[in-house]
Order: sequence, then structure tokens, then C-alpha cells
Amino acid sequence: MRARGFTLLEILIAVLVLALGIIGGVALQMAALRARHQAVLLSQAAQLAAALAEHMRANPAQTDLYLTLNYDAYAEPLPAAPPALCHGDACASAQLAWADIYEAKQQVRLGMPAGRVLVCRDAGVWSGGKLRWACSGGVAAPVVIKVGWRGKNPDGTPMVDDAGEYVPGVAQVVGVVP
Repeated sequence: MRARGFTLLEILIAVLVLALGIIGGVALQMAALRARHQAVLLSQAAQLAAALAEHMRANPAQTDLYLTLNYDAYAEPLPAAPPALCHGDACASAQLAWADIYEAKQQVRLGMPAGRVLVCRDAGVWSGGKLRWACSGGVAAPVVIKVGWRGKNPDGTPMVDDAGEYVPGVAQVVGVVP
């Protein structure tokens, strides 16, 4: 009489196929979590850049003051508060600009992993199909707000550009401001 049932080899192959399926599912879940996190950061960066652009448009006399904003949360973890935060109080336009700059720094510090925000004049925001931190300058160049963070590639290595800097996530053009 012949025994019926599965052989040990068949069981091992079934367990191997099941294990490979579980590993693939976990890898897919990790990729989805990473993509979700990047999407949240991009959304926060776009909102921050748009809000700062609106503040700058509302206070055009202080464009030169806004152009001093170059904050890296990795290098300067805690930004210094301005003398006046202008929350419901009457403020001069320069005080309002300093308050806007401080608020932008706080949002970058709290919302992005080692984030950075830069306001500059830049005629060539894109270089080789990628955003870059370097600004070309020039009086006629549009004012640009660049926001980014220290991201990682899927293999865990830092996401950097050709110059060795991490890449901006968002660049919002404010426009040509005199």
C-alpha cells in the first residue's frame, strides 16, 4: 500500500514560496510608506513656499530683507526669535518681514528632517532636469523660494546632486520684484 500525503520536499518548497511572498509584500509596504512620507514632505514644502511667497507679495518693500533668508536646520537647529512676532500687534514692514522669516524657519525646523529654506534671485532654477540650491543672482532674475530636506534614496544612501548637496524638494517662483 502506498502512503498518501505531501513529501518533505514539497512542504519545503511551499514554505519557501510563502516566505518569498511575505518578503515581497513587506518590501512593497516599505516602499509605499517611503513614498507617502516623501509626498507629505513635498506637500508641506509647497505650502510653506506658497505662504512665504504670499507674505513677500504683501510686503514688497522688504524684498531685500526676505532675500537674506538662507536657513539650514541641520546647521542652525534653533533659530533666534525676532524682537517682535507681530501676532495681532501693529508692526512696521521690516518687523513683519522678520516675523515672516522666523515663522518660515520654525516651520522648516519642525516639519522637515534637517530641512532648508532659501530665498534668492535665480534665473535658472533647474539644472540638468533637477532643482538646485545655487542661485544665479542678477537684479532682473525672479525671486525664488527653495525648500528642501535631507532625503534618502531607496537604498538608504543620501539623495545628493552633482555638487554633493542634498537636492531641494520645491522651488516656488515669486516673480520679478524690484
